Amino acid sequence: MSLTLYYHPLSSFCHKVLIALYENGTAFNKRCIDLGNEADRQELRAIWPFTKFPVLRDHQQQRDVPETTIIIEYLDHCFPAATPLIPAEWEAALEVRQWDRYFDIYVHIPLQQIVANRIGGGQSDMHKERTTLELAYRMLEERMATRTWVAGQNFSMADCAAAPALFYASTVQAIPAEYAYLHAYFERLMTRASVQQVIREARPYFHLYPYAAAIPARFHADAK
Repeated sequence: MSLTLYYHPLSSFCHKVLIALYENGTAFNKRCIDLGNEADRQELRAIWPFTKFPVLRDHQQQRDVPETTIIIEYLDHCFPAATPLIPAEWEAALEVRQWDRYFDIYVHIPLQQIVANRIGGGQSDMHKERTTLELAYRMLEERMATRTWVAGQNFSMADCAAAPALFYASTVQAIPAEYAYLHAYFERLMTRASVQQVIREARPYFHLYPYAAAIPARFHADAK
């Protein structure tokens, strides 16, 4: 196979790219990186000096592609699927890119800061980050009142970003019960085959997640 993904199965940002790869249907190899292992860190650092995953290596083109959005852009261009994750039409593509950034900046990053604070034994209540998540949820509730997917008519890169961001964010800051449209969107994401596969692969590592107790029981086992 010409593609190798350097990743970890528990990482929310890696989930975003894995969902895209499974949606795309392109074959790829996986290289699981344990950042606690110095040999693994050195291997990752050699291809991306910031030592952050995910990174996609295209062996045929001899190119290493970091950063989730750029990886998905690369897949859509170099390994096109029947239904692209980024529309060809400029206005539609702009909307997808806008909501992709929305989830990364206003959901994913506050989530990671809250988790990092817990790992570090911090005493902060993370008020700023939690307020950001509350606002993000409120905006999404309004948006999802009139649509199936967050940007356009089809599942897109923005939904690839939404699934792991909301999955993990909801364990640190619950989505308000009255947000029926956002809850319905979350359920559509969670029943997507690509998302279910990512969750299955992450399941053996859930115990390493500081908020593992807040992951709903239904995600700890396949539905009967």
